[in-house]
Amino acid sequence: MENKPHSASASSHSASGPNTELHRTASEAAQSIAPTLHRSPHGLLLEPIEKASLDELRALQLQRLKTSLKAAYESVPHYRHRFDEVGAHPDQLQHLEDLAKFPFTTKADLRDTYPFGMFAVPRDKVVRIHASSGTTGKPTVVGYTKNDIDIWAQLVARSIRASGARPGDMVHISYGYGLFTGGLGAHYGAEKLGLTVVPFGGGQTERQVQLIQDFKPDIIMVTPSYMLAIADEFERQGMLARESSLRIGIFGAEPWTNEMRREIEQRMGIDAVDIYGLSEV
Repeated sequence: MENKPHSASASSHSASGPNTELHRTASEAAQSIAPTLHRSPHGLLLEPIEKASLDELRALQLQRLKTSLKAAYESVPHYRHRFDEVGAHPDQLQHLEDLAKFPFTTKADLRDTYPFGMFAVPRDKVVRIHASSGTTGKPTVVGYTKNDIDIWAQLVARSIRASGARPGDMVHISYGYGLFTGGLGAHYGAEKLGLTVVPFGGGQTERQVQLIQDFKPDIIMVTPSYMLAIADEFERQGMLARESSLRIGIFGAEPWTNEMRREIEQRMGIDAVDIYGLSEV
């Protein structure tokens, strides 16, 4: 469903108090993140919500959860039927713990409403569609409004920054582009942060190594298994991967172990960090 921006009016702090900044909408935060980072001498300024207390976070979660449940109930027939079936109504959500009253969304639900039955906005308001590979059945289809795209870019920008990136860094993206969300999600987030993006995509490992050597990027975003394939290619060409320009690797789209992380860090000479996402949410 669409992530609509809204204020954190449920916060225990007064709107005129010291945490007024927490009440900015998500779209305003998305507009401000890049200039905020550039204004800082070290690019380290955080959005107010990133410094919020647990009470403030829970208040914001409750307020947004109320909005999401209401939108789902009013706009998606499947959710209205499922909520009514178990006797749950969005108005019953008064505390975060009340979420337990509402039914789970299962993979079967997503397949039964394939392809667009879970959309909470008219299809002509959807500006992009992504989908899973569908290896175990029908693919999971995700629609994005323009506002969703902006919020997505903002969140990925925060994640990249938290990994150690700063405006002016160069990022080499080896995630696949297309229906898979990884490449475009990383791309727009990196641009939002002010990075120089090399949108390589997957495959052509020999050429990947060539451009890493020639362009000298600071960061690589890729699946952990393919990072090891790139490390193998460095060695095949008689080069030490750990002597490349890379200092950070941001890995996702598949599970990996601590042993795999240590191997990547040792062979590549980088900080290996994890980024995760769920298409279903």
